[in-house]
Amino acid sequence: MPVTVKRVENNRQLKAFVDFPNKLYKESPYYVPELFDDAVNTLRKDRNAAFEFCDADYFLAYRNGEVVGRIAVIENKASNEKWGQKAARFGWVDFIDDAEVVDALFAAAEGWAREHGLHEIQGPLGFTDLDREGMLIEGFDRLGTMSTMYNHPYYPQHMERMGYVKDVDWVEFLLKVPEKKWEKAERVAAIVERKFGLRTVRCKSRSELAKRYGYQLFSLVNECYAPLYGFTPLTDKQIDQLIKMYLPVVDLRLISLVVDRDDNLVGMGVSIYSLSEALRKCRGRMLPFGWWYLLKALFVKPPKRLDFLLVAVKPEYQSKGVFALIFNQMLDNFMALGIVDVESNPELETNHKIQSQWSEFEKEQHKRRRAYKKEL
Repeated sequence: MPVTVKRVENNRQLKAFVDFPNKLYKESPYYVPELFDDAVNTLRKDRNAAFEFCDADYFLAYRNGEVVGRIAVIENKASNEKWGQKAARFGWVDFIDDAEVVDALFAAAEGWAREHGLHEIQGPLGFTDLDREGMLIEGFDRLGTMSTMYNHPYYPQHMERMGYVKDVDWVEFLLKVPEKKWEKAERVAAIVERKFGLRTVRCKSRSELAKRYGYQLFSLVNECYAPLYGFTPLTDKQIDQLIKMYLPVVDLRLISLVVDRDDNLVGMGVSIYSLSEALRKCRGRMLPFGWWYLLKALFVKPPKRLDFLLVAVKPEYQSKGVFALIFNQMLDNFMALGIVDVESNPELETNHKIQSQWSEFEKEQHKRRRAYKKEL
């Protein structure tokens, strides 16, 4: 049967778009679904603040009335202005192993890009750096995380067949938590505290964290991540959304904050209990009982693995030992909680500064993912 590609135009189609990978990877032991409602809200123009500077459409591929592929295509106008590009982004891309399906999906995405006056297409990328990005090219036999996409090994084969080439790679590490504190980290942390007047702080409640440091957290992300591939600064509206979405569920023991004498945030490390198994058990759905698996993983019987979400230090304090302060505090808590290992999540392969911070860990570089590009 021929392949038909249709633009998503209603809520029923949008839900089918979000649900397709759950069907495609139903038998995979490594796939971790997105939270269904969060994914829908991210793609809705009336729910995602990124649409202040983005335009997007979504396409579904059908064969014999059945969904066999999906793709989103995005114009991030802020990114194009910042990086001097005329580029479209593709993301939320999934497909069966069929060249006709893949070609039809990407023809729709590339056609959309040309209609919008854009000269190249790159991805998988989201609206911002906080969306899932990067196609897996190594580590197909490793469990994913809640913040990364999973894909079959045939995906990159199709990308290369269509003439897409590497733009950038990200690498991921599995870090073993040491059994005892690092004396070197303790010494460096003490020196940094005295020399620069810095200190770590602990918030007594999530509301205190949100009120006192919420905006500073994401402002620090804007400052520290500014030079990274494809990054565009979070707007005030986006920051408000992120504070309301994430800070109410963080475990305060899994956050390290470093401030100066005036209580200004200069560094942070934010991690979360791995929700991979919980999301697999609930299949990304909160109802009817999915909420229990997530609450159990966060607050009742947390797993012994963590995901690093954010690590950042103000540029003027980088290479001055502030990372030692961050990890010295975090390791205390990790060991007290019995954490065994930590997923670093994606880091640009050229980001040697952050990778050097894992030098004291026993580690394995176990995944690699890629952003592709193609001239139009």
